[in-house]
Amino acid sequence: MSWLNETMRRIEADYNRSADTHMIHHPVPGCQEIDLYFKDESTHPSGSLKHRLARSLFLYGVCNGLINEGTTIIESSSGSTAISEAYFARFLGLPFIAVVPKATAKAKLDQIKFFGGQCHLVEPHEIYSAAQALADECNGYYMDQFTNAERATDWRSNNNIADSIFAQMSGEQHPVPSWIVVSAGTGGTSATIGRYKRYYSRQFGAAKLCVADPDNSVFYDYFQTGDQDLTSPHSPRIEGIGRPRVEPSFIRTVVDHMEQVPDAASIAAIHFLEKVMGRKCGASTGTNFYATLKLMCEMKARGEKGSVVTMICDPGERYIDTYYNADWVAAQGFDLEPHLELLEQAYKTGVWAAC
Repeated sequence: MSWLNETMRRIEADYNRSADTHMIHHPVPGCQEIDLYFKDESTHPSGSLKHRLARSLFLYGVCNGLINEGTTIIESSSGSTAISEAYFARFLGLPFIAVVPKATAKAKLDQIKFFGGQCHLVEPHEIYSAAQALADECNGYYMDQFTNAERATDWRSNNNIADSIFAQMSGEQHPVPSWIVVSAGTGGTSATIGRYKRYYSRQFGAAKLCVADPDNSVFYDYFQTGDQDLTSPHSPRIEGIGRPRVEPSFIRTVVDHMEQVPDAASIAAIHFLEKVMGRKCGASTGTNFYATLKLMCEMKARGEKGSVVTMICDPGERYIDTYYNADWVAAQGFDLEPHLELLEQAYKTGVWAAC
């Protein structure tokens, strides 16, 4: 019981000593009647939106009696969740092993190791089975973010991402956003926001939830068809979002709309954001921004006013060797120029002219 009490105290202390993440207002010249906000989740102690999820997953495991003193924690992850879980595992004095795809950015692997975690590199399609096998082998606990994200997060309150967004927007000109735009890896964030705004429908029911999905992900098609057996032969190249299979934590029925975003567009968007914001962001933020700007242009075309909220998921410094490396981008066959031109025009004029 003393270990349990100390663990709960430490997790609560981490929460209490962390201020909420910033909500950044960013005017878009071509859409002056529509306010754009970035919820900057990159400022969490472990550097990404996944810090919230990791805290919830540890609480879920501890409170269900699945994590105890000395338990080895195993997770399948493309990087950011593993970094955040490594942070909490070190914080609680627990061993941690991340099962990650071989193509994961080196900077992410270095961060996992910095927080005391080990990295077990496998082919993308092997992460689930390899993680479970490792957990069985060492009598550890497989966190399984892709199953547990939606059930581990308290979507009613507890300063979840939705509660934070609506609280910070309360004093703005348009306090209830017309759209909240996120991307999905586990689907935990979209599930939390979608459930929260339904639970508080009298205050926030007018807000619509859009999920932006990259190439090689099945979430968009699943949203359209409801076919849970969909799979893709390839894994998404935008780290942290999109999945080659339908994950249990992605709840399609709380999503209002989805946008498909080409990978080249996501990468072009972070280069454009660096130009207009003066900072580097991860490519999932580019996916979010591309879909967000498109929705803003469509709102303007309909003569609508309002606000739109999206997220900065993690810092771009984790991707210096990939998305910000011109040689890597060229080697992947990405042509960013058409998307950069589209974004520039849409940003300046509020008119979306598809590539």
